[in-house]
Amino acid sequence: MTVQFSKTDFLPPLWLRNAHLQTILPRYIAKNTPDYHRTLLKDSLAQSDVAFDYVMADDQKGADGRYTTPIVVLFHGMEGSSQSHYARTLASHISTKGWHFVVAHFRSCGGVAVSGKVFYNAGDAAELAHYLQVLQQQFTTIYAIGVSLGGNALAKYMGEYGSDAIANRAVVVSAPVDLASASIAMERLLGRYIYTPYLLNPIIKKALDNRLSSEEIAALKSAKRMADFDNVFTAPRHGFRSKNDYYRHASALPYLRHIQRPTLIITAKDDPFLGVTAEPTDVSSDVLLLDTRYGGHIGFVDYDYQKRQFDLGFIPRTALDFFGFL
Repeated sequence: MTVQFSKTDFLPPLWLRNAHLQTILPRYIAKNTPDYHRTLLKDSLAQSDVAFDYVMADDQKGADGRYTTPIVVLFHGMEGSSQSHYARTLASHISTKGWHFVVAHFRSCGGVAVSGKVFYNAGDAAELAHYLQVLQQQFTTIYAIGVSLGGNALAKYMGEYGSDAIANRAVVVSAPVDLASASIAMERLLGRYIYTPYLLNPIIKKALDNRLSSEEIAALKSAKRMADFDNVFTAPRHGFRSKNDYYRHASALPYLRHIQRPTLIITAKDDPFLGVTAEPTDVSSDVLLLDTRYGGHIGFVDYDYQKRQFDLGFIPRTALDFFGFL
């Protein structure tokens, strides 16, 4: 079917149209501090604990024992958590509307260390399926949002599972649906010297805290790029031959044509983290592409002159509109 949805473009004031300002600014201006309730559960391999951070609405369970008010689940970006600016912003908007919200943390994220060998990767659709099955036992209606790495994982899940996907609708934001070209994009000047260290250093430190061979330790300590890390750690830890094998199999782009539930993909054309992005011929009729000229990477910062304050509401408002909130 063709998705019916009135797209709204993102058009910030002139002084907010720099891609790097859009990318960096939100982490300094997001003020919301949600009151999360944390639940720990086992991952899909029953090896490690993972954290679900909930903001629950005032709701009652139906005859089947499940909550009747919808829940929105967020799959975060690389090294993200419920404390990421976009998670806190989404939590505030969605809870204000009276819906449930949860951040489903990937292995090793949210302050919960892994117990097994496997961490997380951009294409682990089975892990998302497990998380959604857990939520399906508690909630009748589930909507999903995936951001950056979590957006690629969600898009791949929606395509891989097709009509069996548990999420009724999905919104994918700033997703590197072609991981190989995104890896190259991160080698641009600011990507190499600002964004890569910001993302790479914490995850290398986390990896070094686990049982590693002397060869793995040496390789990790010498990693200077995301591609290096993926080649020596992500790929072999998750059963791939190399970073190229990992990028090829984990990228969502080839799966977009198989999506059978309404999915909105929001991409800023100035996103400094992305390479190849989806075109209309890459997707099924159940996918709607919203390509904005501005927005950076998970930025979409506007300014409300009447209230004299920054506005991070473009993504929450667009997602809720797409999910059919009235």
